[in-house]
Amino acid sequence: MENLTELLTRDEKAVFTLRALYNKYGYSQYKMSKFEEYDLYVKNKDFLPSENIITFTDTDGRLLALKPDVTLSIIKNSRITSGLIKAQYNENIYRISKGTNSFKEFMQVGLECLGDVGNSELIEVILLAKESLDLISESNVLEISHLDITYGILEYAGVSDDGKRKILDCLGKKNAFGIEQICSSESIGKEKTELVKKLATVYGAPNTVLPVLDVFRVTPETNNAVEQLNYIFGVLKENGISENLCIDFSLVGDMKYYNGIAMKGFIDGIPTGILSGGQYDKMMVKMKKNARGVGFAVYLSEL
Repeated sequence: MENLTELLTRDEKAVFTLRALYNKYGYSQYKMSKFEEYDLYVKNKDFLPSENIITFTDTDGRLLALKPDVTLSIIKNSRITSGLIKAQYNENIYRISKGTNSFKEFMQVGLECLGDVGNSELIEVILLAKESLDLISESNVLEISHLDITYGILEYAGVSDDGKRKILDCLGKKNAFGIEQICSSESIGKEKTELVKKLATVYGAPNTVLPVLDVFRVTPETNNAVEQLNYIFGVLKENGISENLCIDFSLVGDMKYYNGIAMKGFIDGIPTGILSGGQYDKMMVKMKKNARGVGFAVYLSEL
């Protein structure tokens, strides 16, 4: 009889190996319906990659949606009193495909850690993100940013809310010239403009980038973020996790939802990221959860 594993596709094999990894670290399987009330996504549409959502009316008149995201459902349905909730999932989500501009079903595997999240939990999630990439391909890189540095520098420079949105867009494209133009239009001084531009140019391995980050120690918030990055990468190095890590401040997110550590993972042969995640403490506050949150998703459909 043919070996059953030989009948599995690459993404199906990845589901089993990743689930086993997350189980080892105490992440329980989370199952959910294909549907959620549409109101959940309307209230948090900026948290989603697209506003396009498949909706339908239930028999009781409620407007439901095929889920475009798993994290929001886990936050909504989690009862957090103390300690930690560690959940893993493998679910199909429904989003617009960038390639065809039509709706497509995507397979996601991921995990969420909610509750009293501290440095040890952040390090565990980063470690699991890196191990996830390693299980999929030996040729990979995990990019890591700290949004408290990014947002803190923009606040320190005195950038307007509209200017922040424009600069974050430029930052995502590593467009230092565009950042300079925006700062000039807002009459931001040369020294602070150079500091904002540096966010677009600082990039590379932790051992070369971490010493450069001292330039961002301009506020208590950014100083704490630099200290946290030094601590996290120090612990990762002690645990033998130092190869194929990269610090990259072009990883940005909506300021209403995200904070702290942000991550994106790539493997050789696929031009887009197959892993993304980070902290979303602001999202927890918005959804009236007295807790912190961090997690990531692996997009297996990209395989």
